[in-house]
Amino acid sequence: MAKHTGFLEYSREDAPKRSVRERIRDFREFEQRLPEDHLIRQAARCMDCGVPSCHAFGCPTQNRIPDWNDLVYRNQWKLALEILHSTDNFPEFTGRVCPAPCEAACTLAINQPAVTIRQIELAIVERGWREGWIKPEPATFKTGKKVAVIGSGPAGLAAAQNIARNGHEVVVFEKSDRIGGLLRYGIPDFKLEKKLIDQRMEQMRQEGIIFEAGVEAGVDISVRYLQRTFDAIVIAAGATVPRDLPVPGRELDGVHFAMSFLTQQNRKNAGDEIDPEGKITARGKHVIVIGGGDTGSDCVGTSIRHGAEKITQIELLPMPPAERDAYNPWPTWPQVLRTSSSQEEGCDRQWSILTKEFVGGNHVEEIKAVRLEWSEPDDDGRRQFKEIQGSEFSLKADLVLLAMGFVHVEHGPLVKDFDLKTDERGNIVTNSQLMTSEPGVFAAGDSAMGASLVVKAIHQGREVARGVDEYLEG
Repeated sequence: MAKHTGFLEYSREDAPKRSVRERIRDFREFEQRLPEDHLIRQAARCMDCGVPSCHAFGCPTQNRIPDWNDLVYRNQWKLALEILHSTDNFPEFTGRVCPAPCEAACTLAINQPAVTIRQIELAIVERGWREGWIKPEPATFKTGKKVAVIGSGPAGLAAAQNIARNGHEVVVFEKSDRIGGLLRYGIPDFKLEKKLIDQRMEQMRQEGIIFEAGVEAGVDISVRYLQRTFDAIVIAAGATVPRDLPVPGRELDGVHFAMSFLTQQNRKNAGDEIDPEGKITARGKHVIVIGGGDTGSDCVGTSIRHGAEKITQIELLPMPPAERDAYNPWPTWPQVLRTSSSQEEGCDRQWSILTKEFVGGNHVEEIKAVRLEWSEPDDDGRRQFKEIQGSEFSLKADLVLLAMGFVHVEHGPLVKDFDLKTDERGNIVTNSQLMTSEPGVFAAGDSAMGASLVVKAIHQGREVARGVDEYLEG
């Protein structure tokens, strides 16, 4: 552990943020860093808690959190980085965009503010880049086996890196024009600047990984070609099919999926020219964001930076409580009210709202909705809802963004031509090695488990790399 009495002596200190007035004028990252001496004090708060639930229960990658907290406290940053990288290929990503379930599971969080685990993680890896400790780690031997990784999001990149370090030749195929998948085009730059992806890509190139952007597997190259050319194939394409809202007026102009809006802005930030006819802008508009999760929050932050007139974010579910309910005990993820950095910047949030119709001529002008009444949670925490009679209302809407999550991987030529089995949710079925119903074909990340966290995708990428190695080498 770190300092025996640290959790008694020091209070939690969160990282500072750029002021709202400043940050809404650009798309640069809003979160800043704690000074090193402050971080050491934060690491000192890590307790000798016996069973570290942050590691054993909270963290999907099973990061050895108490170990690197102790090392930071003792100023052994390089060793802390080695331990961090032993479970997480890309801490600079997770340290920025992970919701930190490890902190929710921190023993201190039972009755005190948790250790600032995410900030310490980010500080370790950023110091590693700054000091030049992070270098390419090419395999010391080559097996002569070739592996195709389809998709370059967090699962695909983690899989590719570990497979290459095991001595296999790796080619990553990405249908978009740039590598990065969700990291590149799904997460706004104000949360994750894309130079960080480019930095890791350069390390991976020097480790021998070949990147092929603008190539759609199953379309530009056939399944037959993949099977003939590669000894193993990893599908890490992500759960890219968005959840739709099939209500009257859905076809009106001005109603868009959130990812179309977010991707377009990221492309613009990267210097791409956007076709004026297909441009989606929130400037001067009344924006309705349907969906209360991270994607909806990203739409809010992006709309604010566009200069929207008014932003309303509506959510089907009831407003969460301020504190944990009895059915939601520590160390489970707390289902409590949170306010994201984008919501802090200014939007009207409404809960228990069911959208009934989009109204307008050719272009959306308003939405019609109704308020809901929710039952008390049952023993499993589930609730039922019913519409409140007479609660119908309308909201002005010049732009509607559908941010209700994603349902499953695209069931296109790749899934169909491999004849892969899918479950009732549409996810690709895999065994304990993450191999699909087709021998030699593996699946990882959102394509196998449904839409989830970046940190879970990285963990699955690491696990599928192990499965591929066992398949190829025994």
